[in-house]
Amino acid sequence: MQELLDRLKDLSQKFSAVKDKLNLEEKTKNLKSLNTQMEAAGFWDTPEKAQKIAQQASHLEQFIGVWQEIETNIRELPDLISMATESELEEMNDEVNFIEQTFSSKELELLFDGDYDESNAIVSIHVGTGGQDAEEFTLWLERMYLRYAEQQGWKATILEESTSEDGLKSATIHIQGAYAYGYLQAEHGVQRLIRLSPFNAKNLRQTSFAKVEVIPEVEDGGAIDIAAEDIRTDVYRSSGAGGQSVNTTDSAVRITYLPLNIVVTCQNERSQQQNKETAMKILKSKLIQIKAEQQAERLDELRGDKLDANFGSQIRTFTLQPYRMVKDHRTDYEESDPQKVLDGSIGGFIEEWLRR
Repeated sequence: MQELLDRLKDLSQKFSAVKDKLNLEEKTKNLKSLNTQMEAAGFWDTPEKAQKIAQQASHLEQFIGVWQEIETNIRELPDLISMATESELEEMNDEVNFIEQTFSSKELELLFDGDYDESNAIVSIHVGTGGQDAEEFTLWLERMYLRYAEQQGWKATILEESTSEDGLKSATIHIQGAYAYGYLQAEHGVQRLIRLSPFNAKNLRQTSFAKVEVIPEVEDGGAIDIAAEDIRTDVYRSSGAGGQSVNTTDSAVRITYLPLNIVVTCQNERSQQQNKETAMKILKSKLIQIKAEQQAERLDELRGDKLDANFGSQIRTFTLQPYRMVKDHRTDYEESDPQKVLDGSIGGFIEEWLRR
């Protein structure tokens, strides 16, 4: 009993330390204002603007709800624990564990102070060296991010896939959710797989690589002006697996930004025009991020030789042979169960990177 009370006391002190940063009163006022806008007649007449407001309200509602629940539990649980029986204390221990984990996770969001940390994220995965093993590894990573997004309660949409017989050559995923970019920016870099290759007749150890690029979805992309002569637009048939989520008509769009040879593709939308609009939005998001990274005032100041600077070294290694481990080389954080990580449990890696 005393241990649980001590843990709650520690949580109470931590909550008091961050309470002013939460600004719950101001956020509640903002939420009421957004709800009033959404209740107004004709709100959905401009769907794109309405969707942004609705998403902002949803994020605020979630933020306020979680922290209010934490505060309520910290205040009320000590009395319940003091009156609890032995069997009830076991349940109380599970509840305190949950509150501690929730507090630790949500406390991370208070560290987000970047311009786009609250934004949706666009995750692109590209096969690296390693042949068939690298293609399968790229497919594993796509599944890992889809699972992680699902666990976070985010919406993930595959915008583009280029498949192969053994896996995946590339994929682009649009992930919508509170602080999606804030969290997923930790995944930007090269990842490595070491295992005994099932594609090798002698079952030799094989090292393969995949590159992950994470950019924020920038809503003010219209502020960046791209000259018509600087882009080339190609239309092609989807190479994905088909089905409801991927088109099989000649409506997939590939846009190339010629000065830097940046290629963006989209094949998920229902029409060629929608795919083109989505691809252009992603391109503008990329260019805005590159401008910020290179501290350039104009597009014509961007240098292509610096585009891959962030991929100069690997961030993580999945080792399946001779031992089993996943290690982040930036923080030295490790997990001993690679399959669990590949099933989407990457929160530990992300949290450690963010806290560093």
